[in-house]
Amino acid sequence: MAIRKIIEIDENKCDGCGLCVPGCEEGAIQIIEGKAKLVSDIYCDGLGACLGHCPQGALNIVEREADEFDEVAVEKLLASQGKTFKPQHETQKNTPQVPHTPHHHGHGCPGSRMMNFNEEPKNTEKVSIGSEDIEVSIKPQLRQWPVQLNLVPVNAPYFENADLLVTADCVPFAYPNYHIDLLKGKALAIGCPKLDDVNHYIEKLTQIIKNNNLKSITVAYMEVPCCMGIVMAVDQAVANAKSDVKVNKVKIGIKGQRIG
Repeated sequence: MAIRKIIEIDENKCDGCGLCVPGCEEGAIQIIEGKAKLVSDIYCDGLGACLGHCPQGALNIVEREADEFDEVAVEKLLASQGKTFKPQHETQKNTPQVPHTPHHHGHGCPGSRMMNFNEEPKNTEKVSIGSEDIEVSIKPQLRQWPVQLNLVPVNAPYFENADLLVTADCVPFAYPNYHIDLLKGKALAIGCPKLDDVNHYIEKLTQIIKNNNLKSITVAYMEVPCCMGIVMAVDQAVANAKSDVKVNKVKIGIKGQRIG
């Protein structure tokens, strides 16, 4: 062991959003029981590439006695997750790390500040249906913010005792009846299994399931093959959480039709 720079996580500030997890190239950080944790000193290179990913300012670089960073161990860890290690120490060793400064009274980016819309939606939106361009008015059914799976806190109050809708992010664009048929009365988490880290989705969903007494989970996905990744993520998260929560699966066709 030696005195060296290493990440420190303030659990009192951490809200479990998980943004730091993909920000750590070495896999040193995981969400465990709703909080970001340093898995092992040997996986942290101390460069602080994850600092700017935390909206709560819960991550800091400190100097303390720690086991030496082990690139071989990192390679094995990432290989077990199907990832390739990309060392940052050569490209970043001369780059000063700018510590993250939280804004807006500790809420981080105002665009991702957690909000729970408890009231019944009052406003309506006009939408056109069919070739005859018939106008009808519907009430928006969104009851929370944020909605992106990478941004939602695992212990957000809108998840407790909720019916959770996990949606591939193309579904609301393709399916015209999304708000009424799928979203109404549910908490929401959306993501893209093709462009995002599915392993991170599994970790995040596992913690959401463990930390909240969910009534049910509905996963809405497109008929394209890559979209099955979000279904797999939900199934694996339920298994990891050892939960018996009911999972409903809804497939949407690329032309906007509900298939199943």
